[in-house]
Amino acid sequence: MEDLIGETPLVALRRVSEGCRVPVLVKCEHLNPGGSVKDRIARAIVDAAEGSGALRPGDTLVEATAGNTGVGLALMASSRGYRLLCVMPEKMSEEKRASLRALGAEVVITENAPPGDPRNFQVVARRIAAEREGHFLTDQFRNPANPRVHEQSTGPEIWRQCEGRIGAFVAGAGTGGTITGVGRYLKRMDPRVRVVLADPRGSRLAGLLGHGPLTEGGSYLLEGIGSSEVPAVMDPSVIDGVEVVDDRESFTMARRLVSEEGLLVGGSSGTAVAAALRIAREGRVDGPVVAVLADGWDRYRSRIFDDAWMARVP
Repeated sequence: MEDLIGETPLVALRRVSEGCRVPVLVKCEHLNPGGSVKDRIARAIVDAAEGSGALRPGDTLVEATAGNTGVGLALMASSRGYRLLCVMPEKMSEEKRASLRALGAEVVITENAPPGDPRNFQVVARRIAAEREGHFLTDQFRNPANPRVHEQSTGPEIWRQCEGRIGAFVAGAGTGGTITGVGRYLKRMDPRVRVVLADPRGSRLAGLLGHGPLTEGGSYLLEGIGSSEVPAVMDPSVIDGVEVVDDRESFTMARRLVSEEGLLVGGSSGTAVAAALRIAREGRVDGPVVAVLADGWDRYRSRIFDDAWMARVP
């Protein structure tokens, strides 16, 4: 299973990209064995912890997750003989909760509390790991193995697949590891590559990164990306701009990617592609725009792909 992580395809959009001045290419991270880009960091974090001696046989991995990192860690736990405890905020879909439980993880659900609040999912995960013997905090939001694996694998793959010609790279940010690691590599290869964050409306990242007004933030339905604070592993110096996308545009684009492109992806993929299409239509970059398809549609069928649920999205 672990050997199947990475080397995901890069494909060109055909229908949804009509009218664009440059090609829009998508990195199909939803085709990793655990169904998301987070498989890469799950393996990297466990490898680093085993190598340092911090993780011992029989330990329990503890992670604060929107779902995808939890699935990746569940695969690693099964492969290497660990247990797993995942802490998730209550806004995450029932499909994600059920998937983690089916994979053998213990799932703890918290309120949708802001960073620093004792009820926040990251705070709860840190507390559990500190209080329980034999529990190791994998800590994707702070672990340097997160951006490092994207700098060492995802970035080089994209560069090679594009034959060294890229106009812009677009990704959302939950932890910020993907956009940081890939952005660092691509800019080292060609400083002209524009790195753009695709962020949900309601997140505060655009303002916090200096690419828009600093707002109080707000609620949004999109899962897995956006934040009210800059994640610890994110490198703001890598990011050249931010495209803000609202829930309805994100979900509508995700549905179009499924129905018109045959790409079975989730909501944050819709966010990234919507942002990438804006850049490609402007035509101010010299080369294709590459967007990350972070995860698959199976985790959102009761929401994004349910007509009644979508009718309630503002």
